[in-house]
Amino acid sequence: MTDIEKIEWDPKYSVDIEEIDIHQKKMFELFNELIDSDTSELDSKARINIISDINEYSKLYFSTEERYLKKKGYPDLKDHAKVHRQFIKNSISLRREVSEDIANLTNDVIIELRNWLINHILTLDSFYVPFVRVNKYIEESKKKK
Repeated sequence: MTDIEKIEWDPKYSVDIEEIDIHQKKMFELFNELIDSDTSELDSKARINIISDINEYSKLYFSTEERYLKKKGYPDLKDHAKVHRQFIKNSISLRREVSEDIANLTNDVIIELRNWLINHILTLDSFYVPFVRVNKYIEESKKKK
């Protein structure tokens, strides 16, 4: 098997919301654990558990992000949340497939999921950053009055 590049968190991923950035970092850690599991001595059950952890943590991460954006009135929240649901659905399917046969956990599958997360953060999440910044500026301006 070829080596899969791990994800190192970088400020370019930041969405200017500390809690969300912390969730991103945790997701990266989980993906790196999954990437490492390919070359480690982990058994199939342990690898399946990492996928379960990614699935469960993504629910927390995405719901936190959606709650924040809803509170701020983000106009594209519905479409953004729909993409989150698709990721969760895909990771549930992956867990089922891997539970049936660990051989279904290929490097391509891991890379695809990892790249989805990175691309989601760098594209869709980056779309709401200016909205969040303007919102924060307005809130701070009101406090000063």
